Amino acid sequence: MAERSDELVHLPDGTVLHAWLFLPDGPGPHPTITMSHGFGGTKYHNIEPIARALAEAGFAVSLHDHRGFGDSTGTPRHDIDPHQQIEDWRRVIAHLQTLDSVDADRIGLWGSSYSGGHALVLGATDRRIKAVYSQVPTISGSETSRRRVPPHLTRQLEESFASDELAQAQGEPPATQAFVSDNVSTTASYRATDAIDFYLGHSAPAGLWENSVTVQSNRRFRSYDPGYWIDQISPTPLMMLVAAHDTVAPTDLAFRAYERALEPKELVVIPGGHFDPYLAGFDASTSAAIRFFRTHLNAR
Repeated sequence: MAERSDELVHLPDGTVLHAWLFLPDGPGPHPTITMSHGFGGTKYHNIEPIARALAEAGFAVSLHDHRGFGDSTGTPRHDIDPHQQIEDWRRVIAHLQTLDSVDADRIGLWGSSYSGGHALVLGATDRRIKAVYSQVPTISGSETSRRRVPPHLTRQLEESFASDELAQAQGEPPATQAFVSDNVSTTASYRATDAIDFYLGHSAPAGLWENSVTVQSNRRFRSYDPGYWIDQISPTPLMMLVAAHDTVAPTDLAFRAYERALEPKELVVIPGGHFDPYLAGFDASTSAAIRFFRTHLNAR
């Protein structure tokens, strides 16, 4: 089994990101994969088995929590800013390049869901990354939001965002809401059964995840369209893994984005929904990632 150790990444504003570093057998420096979870998740949400599988395939693997989540510091807690997460991820890459166990010229990026969207932006704008794996990615927060929120409720939603902004300007803390809920009277980011089962079925230690997210996280999601960058990833290799019946990051949006990507690129489609790459589709998604990184990071 791959060795796991803790890594701390100190950011300029004093925030400290907590990462697990998995090292394969044998001497380094190793080709390396940097990973993080999607919207509102932590490294405790069914992602460690993927990191371990990649390490056992010969890669050093860094798996970090975004600021304000899991073991990482940062306030307000449970606040999601995609652009801040991307800039933090650049610092993670720089930190990895300082480690003797890491081959600084062979770094790949693994992203899933919201971080799958981040992977598209980073792959297009950061040439330190030599291979981009994007799994069930967020392509367009704006289009996805139009599908999730009925038109007659949009004005009410926008008013809630504005009300929270005003309250914060008057000294109030950021408003929060449930992350997942099947109670129609409770405001929540997700209501689908598979999302509820996935997020509430995790095994994070007490206090490291709660069913809560800031209201402004949802506003930022509605204006985050990482698919815009997909045709600028080339010539960095891209693999996109798509679930055939994804309603969280809609399948058709992923297919349309993939058509815009330039070579070298590869599309992998697995059965099931958004969370199946972690669960029933684990073997298919993980073996595809290993094959992709072995091809493009030249793992020994």
